[in-house]
Amino acid sequence: MTQPRMLLVEDDAALAELLIWHFSRENFEVRQTGDGEEALLLAEESPPDLVLLDWMIEGTSGLEVCRRLRRMPATQNVPIIMLTARGEEEDRVRGLETGADDYVTKPFSPRELVARVGAVLRRVRPALAGEQLSYADVEMDTVSHKVRRGGTPVALGPTEFRLLRHFLEHPGWVFSRERLLDSVWGQDAEIELRTVDVHIRRLRQAINAGGRPDIIRTVRSAGYALDADGKL
Repeated sequence: MTQPRMLLVEDDAALAELLIWHFSRENFEVRQTGDGEEALLLAEESPPDLVLLDWMIEGTSGLEVCRRLRRMPATQNVPIIMLTARGEEEDRVRGLETGADDYVTKPFSPRELVARVGAVLRRVRPALAGEQLSYADVEMDTVSHKVRRGGTPVALGPTEFRLLRHFLEHPGWVFSRERLLDSVWGQDAEIELRTVDVHIRRLRQAINAGGRPDIIRTVRSAGYALDADGKL
């Protein structure tokens, strides 16, 4: 199972520590900040799979952070769960209208919150909760390490498999070579950027065999994306 990446925006240090402990136990990779502006920078720098956002943080409010996350291309589709002491229906509606996917009122049970987060991820990012990944006519079984396109088996090397898996988990997202190096090879890998281009070329040759349309888009001055519609 893929390790989901969470951005926790909470300025109560004790609560933040508690939530980090609970979600780390559930195999989440958690980045945390109590500052709204920093949260926006972190989200743009490395888009998370889910944002857990306190309404009442200092400075830029959680509501404004939510609104701006929805305007940013990198995070417009990232699920957001808001945490707040506000329990009135009008406040809940405001949060949802701003772009939140769910709303949890304090005090809450950390175990219940973990379950709510899991439910949201299964609904909006099924790739994080299962073993089968698919996009357009490409299918991947992450357990048996088998890939098919249009029902035809595709032979991939280990690195090309990891690259394709990363793209399948984030269809439509544009990744720079640096981001791909960090995500696929690891931050400690001493590999040149052009190595990414070599493996992208191998991946294309494998999945486009037989004259099939190229679904790996090169986005000028930005990087690569899985894009079957050619909209990027």
